[in-house]
Amino acid sequence: MTQIAYKSDVEAVDALAQSYRDLSKEIAKVIVGQDEVVKTVIISLFSNGHSLLVGVPGLAKTLLVSTISEVLDLEFKRIQFTPDLMPSDITGTEILDEDRHFKFNRGPLFANIVLADEINRTPPKTQAALLEAMQERSVTVSGAKHLLPSPFFVLATQNPIEQEGTYPLPEAQLDRFMFNIPLDYPSYEEELQVVKGTTSLQKFELSHVVTGPQILSYQQLIRKIPIADNVLEYAVSLATKTRPGTPRATTLVNDYISWGAGPRASQYLVLGAKCHAAIRGKYSPDMEDVQAVAKYVLRHRIVRNYKAEAEGITEEKIIESLL
Repeated sequence: MTQIAYKSDVEAVDALAQSYRDLSKEIAKVIVGQDEVVKTVIISLFSNGHSLLVGVPGLAKTLLVSTISEVLDLEFKRIQFTPDLMPSDITGTEILDEDRHFKFNRGPLFANIVLADEINRTPPKTQAALLEAMQERSVTVSGAKHLLPSPFFVLATQNPIEQEGTYPLPEAQLDRFMFNIPLDYPSYEEELQVVKGTTSLQKFELSHVVTGPQILSYQQLIRKIPIADNVLEYAVSLATKTRPGTPRATTLVNDYISWGAGPRASQYLVLGAKCHAAIRGKYSPDMEDVQAVAKYVLRHRIVRNYKAEAEGITEEKIIESLL
């Protein structure tokens, strides 16, 4: 896809902010509440990152992803991860055609938006195939490299309960996700609205409000947005403070954390802050923008020790103390 050219970066930021408002308005026709979740997913998309959605069944994780893909006018594929799923089932495989020539049959990864449903229910080999594609934006089959479509965005879901028979993602693979986004139960008023809308014949017509070329342009724009040195230093300092045994680590981190966030956290804090500023019509991020995305970036990148688990010290509490 070719990118859209804007006359200036200021005009491009204004267009991005307007696209965000249009997206939010259109998604709200189907998804009740979850405004913060929707905002964070859009930020990761515009920042060219992937997201992990964590929530109990029935919170509309799948509906959210399919709705986003519909309003974005992008090709959408859903992969239901199961214990018997093989890497070739998602990447594709070579088949022998009628002329006795090997032909590559593309798997469901070849889409713009891929929903990896319950990613922790499939074996590590298949998880690794997905995460390699997320990182490299390509798959290798029989020694041949096949580029994935652009833009390419993975939204994986994970059920925090019923962990029997699952394959939890190791920290190194969790690090590939820009954001870890928790979904909570709706409020009483929101649930009333959900039940009213889903138990009637009411249907909503969704419009395509953002195109693939626009998304590619926004992803390039985010990297061009300037950031002040003090904000950059704040983001990097935030990530380095999570590492126990280092000069910047706080007492809480030294007491309750086994491993802290790596350099990728600093990169995503900066990119996320830039995009958070842009969707609000700001031309440069400040510390508030870093703080707004910090929990989503750091939550899955810090590992608590046994003492933290015994005393009920959560990742959120540690991150809040750093902020």
